Amino acid sequence: MKNITLSAEERLIEAARERARTENTTLNDQFRLWLASYADTAGRLQRYDELMPSLRGQLKLGRFIIILGGGHETSYGHFLGYAIGRQHPSVLNWDAHADVRPLRDRLAHSGSPFRQAIEHPTRTLRSYTVAGLQPQAVAASHLEYVRRHGRALFCDEVTPTVMRELYAKLEAPGMVSFDMDAVDQAFAPGVSAPATGGFGIAPWLELAYEAGRNAAVRSCDLVEFNPMLDRDGQTGRLAALTVWHILRGFAARA
Repeated sequence: MKNITLSAEERLIEAARERARTENTTLNDQFRLWLASYADTAGRLQRYDELMPSLRGQLKLGRFIIILGGGHETSYGHFLGYAIGRQHPSVLNWDAHADVRPLRDRLAHSGSPFRQAIEHPTRTLRSYTVAGLQPQAVAASHLEYVRRHGRALFCDEVTPTVMRELYAKLEAPGMVSFDMDAVDQAFAPGVSAPATGGFGIAPWLELAYEAGRNAAVRSCDLVEFNPMLDRDGQTGRLAALTVWHILRGFAARA
């Protein structure tokens, strides 16, 4: 490993170090994560190009698909598998954030996938629902945007009855996205934007089971798990268990 020297204002360095300490990491670890992500931009685009034709083919064959991310930009690639096949998915996103931010300098990012899907020129998105929102993590303009184009529910509005209603109204082909930062940070610390007041483990796993059991659901993705930020593998085990519950639900389909 090679040492490098960068310059920045001292107050910014100290503020960054303090934040890293509160997140049980180091400034060096965070810089290495950023550098790897920055260097791999072209690689991520290439992987999207490779994923979409394969995904389109699998969806046309009627296969049940689970995609593992990655940031939430993964969901846009997931959506494109439907769009390029001229299928019209209904999207249900379990998330603390609306993820309908505008592009930055015309570039996509982890906060923009569902705006991109809504505004895609093919107009193949049938519906968009986001549930699990945290009020302190959603801009008023983003909430208004979602409500113009779909439905938005805060975490404390997601009762068992509401959860069953959302799945019952999901039209085929259904695409369900599980953002790990929708889970309370006590149970899922290894994410890019930890949430206070998010879902507990039992309701989160019930969401996963019902996605697998619902015959309208054709595909799921699980995103925003970052092992570099995890604590004793806690979030990784929950991510694996989430997939297991999706598959357990799928096995229970009639």
